Amino acid sequence: MAPELRHLRYLLAVAAHGNFTRAAEELHISQPTLSQQIRQLERAIGVPLLDRGGRAVRLTDAGAAYLPYARRAVQDLAAAERAVHDVTDLSRGTLRLAVTPTFTAYLVGPLTALLHSRHPGIAVRLKELPQERIEPALLADELDLGIAFHGPHLPGLAAMDLFTEALSLVVGDRHPEARRTTPLPLDELARLRLALLSGDFATRVHIDAHLSRYGVRPDVAVEATSINALTEIVRHTPLATVLPDALTRDRPDLHTVPLAPALPARTVTLLHREIGYRSAAARAFTELAVEWSTELALEWSQAQLAPHEHQLKG
Repeated sequence: MAPELRHLRYLLAVAAHGNFTRAAEELHISQPTLSQQIRQLERAIGVPLLDRGGRAVRLTDAGAAYLPYARRAVQDLAAAERAVHDVTDLSRGTLRLAVTPTFTAYLVGPLTALLHSRHPGIAVRLKELPQERIEPALLADELDLGIAFHGPHLPGLAAMDLFTEALSLVVGDRHPEARRTTPLPLDELARLRLALLSGDFATRVHIDAHLSRYGVRPDVAVEATSINALTEIVRHTPLATVLPDALTRDRPDLHTVPLAPALPARTVTLLHREIGYRSAAARAFTELAVEWSTELALEWSQAQLAPHEHQLKG
């Protein structure tokens, strides 16, 4: 008997859990059925693939050698199924997209709206994940695209730069710095009480590294895991935060205060696998993301020029 797709899926589940009971629960089959199917696979291969002797079920040497091929076969067959069901006229389809958390507040809405207006039949499966989880998920074919930051990426991933993101101090209407017209020296930041993202966010790591470089120790009164929480805190308290400038562009109740030296800008990138099937939905979203980011960069450059033009006229 030749191995079948279900045998490979069952082996992957047992290897992932190290336990027949939990794997059977995930697969929604009984444990005896799962054990029987794995033994069928082992008979077909001709060698034991699992070591059942210890507390946890482990791969044998043969099983460890076999597993990557089994995983690749399952991924390839899943891609083949998507290719068969993919409609090139984009009347239907599914996009599996992940973004790092800061983008949820200002990027996901406009891009999703643009995709829906052009291709309403495409369903979006959106996840908010840290970058260190997005990249392995792309390689495992659990995602079609990821939006994250430029930098060293895992082998097998391709990155397309979209736009540059700047970060600044952000305060509410009642904050003393709300009407400031000159950059705030970085060493003066230490006298302000801050609300920042928690340390497991890439944005917080970026901020801490910059402040540490200049010997600034911030007074962090609040740590949060949500951009929306930070903006609400800043609106209703005398606390300040550090966030992407884009978050304040349509928020008259929030004010951006540039820092000196400024926080290093970050390049936003669109990630995908270098090889493998790319659905029509993924290709369409890529085109829209490039189009939108080009218009965004133009809008931002015009906004930066406007005050200078006004001063020249005056």
